[in-house]
Amino acid sequence: MDISVYRPGELSAADRAAWTAMQSKAHLHGSEELANPFLSPEFALAVGSCRRGVRIAVVREDGEPAAFFPFHRSAVGVGRAIGLGVSDCQGLVHRPGFTWDAQELLRACGLSVWEFDHLVAGQQPFEVAASGTFPSPVMDVDQGYGTYLRELRARSPKFTRTTLAKERRLGRDAGEVTYVHDERDPAVLDTLMAWKSAQYRRTGRSDRFAHAWITRLVIRLFHTRSEPFAGILSVLYADGRPIAAHFGLRTERVLACWFPAYDPAYGKYSPGLILHLRMAEAAAADGIAYLDLGRGQKEYKDSLKTRELTVSEGWVTRRHPVAAGHRARRAPVRALRNAVQSRPELFEPADRILKRMGKIRSRR
Repeated sequence: MDISVYRPGELSAADRAAWTAMQSKAHLHGSEELANPFLSPEFALAVGSCRRGVRIAVVREDGEPAAFFPFHRSAVGVGRAIGLGVSDCQGLVHRPGFTWDAQELLRACGLSVWEFDHLVAGQQPFEVAASGTFPSPVMDVDQGYGTYLRELRARSPKFTRTTLAKERRLGRDAGEVTYVHDERDPAVLDTLMAWKSAQYRRTGRSDRFAHAWITRLVIRLFHTRSEPFAGILSVLYADGRPIAAHFGLRTERVLACWFPAYDPAYGKYSPGLILHLRMAEAAAADGIAYLDLGRGQKEYKDSLKTRELTVSEGWVTRRHPVAAGHRARRAPVRALRNAVQSRPELFEPADRILKRMGKIRSRR
């Protein structure tokens, strides 16, 4: 393999165009997951503007780009999926029929290990190193919103009936309900991030927006717009006031759900669920094939999904003491987290403790 490694700003316009073309045609070759916005050049460049150590490997065959592999590299050669911790889709974007040697790729990138937690399906050279696989639910809208809603009614009649009734009650109680699929007001994005931070604290989770680089990344992506890619802020209003919002990323065929939140004062109306149905309707009208809800066991995802993709987590390693040390530190933490999340008898008590801690923290 002819492999060149670039800093984000060094990637040529021709290489970026080739990368985008691979994504736009991926569904035609049975690799729809490669069209995910988290695998796009725009996401890689945005992360590179907010964090040091971002690199992009370009693999060429006969002088033409055959694959693109964005990653984050530490000074000692520890590699991570780009945006690890906030990226919901990871892997190597490639043209049809391309195969690669993971060890050769890591060597060319100067990596002793590459860690991932949302590896897309179909990446066999990386999948052999996976320590676990997990469902990533999606909402298919390629046949139109009407078809999706009919299937949702058939599959979950009570859920659908209750959610639509709550939307009608919201309109009666709080004023006219309106929806903006692509809100361009930065002040509303600030509102969403404030809601999300409060939610993290309230539920005892780590506040992602306490990390300045994540806030910068979201703001940059909000302002990133091109024909094949955009950051999309979707907002549900009641009587002109924002009551629920979501910020995600879209390519031509995929809307990746990312940061949803709502005003707790309207919680009894389930505004987040109403928002997701409105998003599905607008996405279908915009030519989107599916909404990727992302890995994670959530009741609302189970209610809204039509099917599931599969993502993996693990480490690709070379024989190197740094790789062994990194895996020894990270593996027990991941194993414990996954064990707790996958077993209700463990997850529910842990969730209650986190929420109790969140209430204490919120009072301070």
